[in-house]
Amino acid sequence: MSLQALLTPAMLLVSNVFMTFAWYGHLKHKGSVLMLAILASWSIAFFEYCIAVPANRWGSDYFNTAQLKTMQEVITLLVFTCFSVFWLKESLTINHLIGFALIAAGAAFVFRG
Repeated sequence: MSLQALLTPAMLLVSNVFMTFAWYGHLKHKGSVLMLAILASWSIAFFEYCIAVPANRWGSDYFNTAQLKTMQEVITLLVFTCFSVFWLKESLTINHLIGFALIAAGAAFVFRG
């Protein structure tokens, strides 16, 4: 497996952490001014794009676009699950786990031959 193929999911993971904080991090601070939350989110999202765009560009040499998108969505679920449990202190239910498992099973078909 090439370095690009290994770097792509790693970079998508890092970019997704940034994007999850950009989109949902402010929910822990609902008392802050909305415009401040928007500006902070845009600032964080800039760094996410600086990682995600090269990850997808380089990854497209090894993965097709359906695989890149599927990889991104599975990573999103993993990051968001950790984020919601550890940052937002929300509970993870069996229904969440079953739903995520079904999505992961669907993703497996995208990567099959």
